[in-house]
Amino acid sequence: MSLLLKELKQIQGKKGYISEDSMKKLSKKMNIPVAKIYAAATFYSQLHTKPQGKHIIEICNSPSCYLNGSLNIIKYLEKKLKIKSGQTTEDKRFSLYICSCIGCCDKAPAMKIGKEVYTSLTKEKIDEIIKGLK
Repeated sequence: MSLLLKELKQIQGKKGYISEDSMKKLSKKMNIPVAKIYAAATFYSQLHTKPQGKHIIEICNSPSCYLNGSLNIIKYLEKKLKIKSGQTTEDKRFSLYICSCIGCCDKAPAMKIGKEVYTSLTKEKIDEIIKGLK
């Protein structure tokens, strides 16, 4: 399984997502049924089977973040970006996801954009972050 995940991460690293065609090619290469590859690609929240925005935003909704207002942050970002969680903006700049713990419980609420982690989020802080990415 770890070899499969490594391959899927490599494909996503090159293309930004894992296409159906990529899964078929990987199936032949590794002699694994496409259904099993698809199951792995859709099980892990960091893997995507559809094209993503330039910036992937993952908002933590763990208990600590939830108790510190992550739901308000999620609603604010959905309104600001005009998308719901799991969607990508029309201009393909942002994709938005709700995720489990990202390890910043002491500085909740938190989110990741790419590899960068942002903590102690407020609406004002989010406005600054998004403005810096446009």
